[in-house]
Amino acid sequence: MTKLLITEDDPLMSRMYQKIFTFEGYEVVMAADGQEGLDKAREVNPTMILLDVMMPKLNGLQVLEKLKADPATRAIPVVMLTNLAGQQDAENALSKGAIKYIVKSEYDPKQVADMVKEILAGYTRNDIPSVS
Repeated sequence: MTKLLITEDDPLMSRMYQKIFTFEGYEVVMAADGQEGLDKAREVNPTMILLDVMMPKLNGLQVLEKLKADPATRAIPVVMLTNLAGQQDAENALSKGAIKYIVKSEYDPKQVADMVKEILAGYTRNDIPSVS
């Protein structure tokens, strides 16, 4: 089963995304701040991480840098899911290794779930081992 780690400090947003992704058939692990998200990424080895930017303890960009610097978590795809709509913020996150930057206010949760599904489908297609 596909395991998503959602790192989000807003309790309402957390519950909403947890519900939609659970409904879509994903195993969902939640983290309420950047440090917890980093710890859980190392602990549960998720298929993908959805990461808010503005959070306590460590912000999303700090978490992203630490994830990409660690050989154990470097290959986990990270999608930034935030309300920061600035082009500079998006470019910064993508340059640090995020695979997508989604502004929460521009999409409803179902659209976000569909985007995640598309991203994961692309990853699984590329991960099919060749027959030797």
